[in-house]
Amino acid sequence: MRSATTILGIIHERGKQRLPLERVSRLLFNRDLYLMAYGKIYRNNGATTPGSTPETVDEMSLQKIDTIIEALRSERYRWAPTRRVYIEKKNSTKKRPLSMPTWSDKLFQEVIRLILESYFEPTFSNFSHGFRPGRGCHTALRQIDDNWHGVNWFIEGDIQACFDSLSHEFLMQALAEHIHDGRFLRLIRELLRAGYLEEWRYNATVSGAPQGGIVSPILSNIYLSKFDDYVENTLIPMYTKGARRKKNHEYDNLLCQGYRLRKRGQYTQAIKARKAAQRLPSVDLYDPDYRRLKFVRYADDWLLGLTGTKKEAEDIKEQMKTFLREELKLELSDEKTLITHARTKAARFLSYHISASQDDTRQTKKKRSSNGHIRLRVPPDLLQKKCQKYQRNNKPVHRKELSNNTEYSIVAQYQSEFRGFAEYYQLANDLHRLNSLKWIMEQSLAKTLATKLKTTVKKVHKKYGATWTGDGKLYRGLQVIVPREGKKPLTAKWGGISLKRKLHAILNDHPQPFWPNRSELEKRLLADACELCGSTDRVEVHHIRALKDLEQKGRREKPLWAKVMSARKRKTLVVCWSCHRNIHAGRSVTMLQT
Repeated sequence: MRSATTILGIIHERGKQRLPLERVSRLLFNRDLYLMAYGKIYRNNGATTPGSTPETVDEMSLQKIDTIIEALRSERYRWAPTRRVYIEKKNSTKKRPLSMPTWSDKLFQEVIRLILESYFEPTFSNFSHGFRPGRGCHTALRQIDDNWHGVNWFIEGDIQACFDSLSHEFLMQALAEHIHDGRFLRLIRELLRAGYLEEWRYNATVSGAPQGGIVSPILSNIYLSKFDDYVENTLIPMYTKGARRKKNHEYDNLLCQGYRLRKRGQYTQAIKARKAAQRLPSVDLYDPDYRRLKFVRYADDWLLGLTGTKKEAEDIKEQMKTFLREELKLELSDEKTLITHARTKAARFLSYHISASQDDTRQTKKKRSSNGHIRLRVPPDLLQKKCQKYQRNNKPVHRKELSNNTEYSIVAQYQSEFRGFAEYYQLANDLHRLNSLKWIMEQSLAKTLATKLKTTVKKVHKKYGATWTGDGKLYRGLQVIVPREGKKPLTAKWGGISLKRKLHAILNDHPQPFWPNRSELEKRLLADACELCGSTDRVEVHHIRALKDLEQKGRREKPLWAKVMSARKRKTLVVCWSCHRNIHAGRSVTMLQT
């Protein structure tokens, strides 16, 4: 039987060559694919979250894989309805529906996702960045920063309730164009129609891909790839003409006038002529014979950059709206689809403000160096909202909810929160503006520590103030060191995060396909022996959410199995059925003598 890596490599090559996939359902009988899928998703937080049944990643075993395969062979496998919950949307009062599949369905969905991603990834557009390996928000933004010079208008797009509105029929047609296996397609159709339980009442699904499902992101990319193809092969050629813009004759005349005046020795008038020219563009910004259209998409959010007129931008918006409604059965959100002038206002995309600079005074080597260049900026409202978390009446205050935490965890949490915000905006041209946030957070951190220790801010800085070197630079900040007997001390630092723009600290937007060899957990499971007593009777895996769950309250001694997991720093333990029952019942477990 072929290994999972070999199978996925073959599928990937067929995708690159645009050859159809056949006999895909036979691949679902390969145990190695399920082991690879298990190795990829068992670490996810959702793996220990139950769906519509109590089943989770705990008690995972080879027998469970064989049961799924046997059900597929005899065509008895049935998708269970998902459990629907609602989570709050960022910067919105609305809530997002989230579907929680059962563990067996998650595992099987990951196998399907591996197959679909291996085939379709080479076929996707370079303008698409959402839910793809090696790509993300930063690669989308970097594409804009690198290639959108000279844009006049932005068209911000958002598809209304995109993932809930995907047409099942259209999606199945898109899959059937490339996959010639009715049995495999039937499994996906049944997955889409499995329904969900909301407050334990069954609801059918007639459209959409469930948000929270492992296979949903790749299905949505397959669906929206038709949209990418339309923009790339229809709209972009339609609005691309001319090698370069025509020269601005008024600008050239003023330069020539300045040159003649300088030759005559009339330097004052020559300088005035040159300054007048600098207030004009060197080319005709609205040259009717020059057009360019740029495009980038991340999930259901997309942005177009047009070198043209506002009328053309409005026409493009209408064409996009018509295509989405008539071809993809989707609706464009009118309130979120905006047309913005690039040089006077900023478009918002992926929580960045994007604009084209206009500065006639800035020069490099006696030439204007910034006009028309893309500028990525931190939105002022988001920065202000972030600052407000650490302020009251516009002054930094302590965070009372952290007072019961240790000094180490307080410093570590502040550092983590600032690092996450700063790292996301590492492509911003005005990243230095985060210095105001840094100062506010540092004052709030010092006041939180002072409140906990019942001392003053000055004494906190005196006690925890430190300097250290990183990246060849000297940093000052706060540092908490927790000594540990026989181990390296724990260190939490506040500071040391550079606010210099980092253009190259992003994911690779042209990654090579990579399918890892067996993970350590897969090898342990294949050993088919209990790691406590050595038994080979019904071996399965015990899972916990986090290592901190092994800590016992009070002075009670840790059970033997918990000591083993703590010593190995593993959230998994391969055990036999008997030992697993004893672990969950709180009974003692006999350790194998070695």
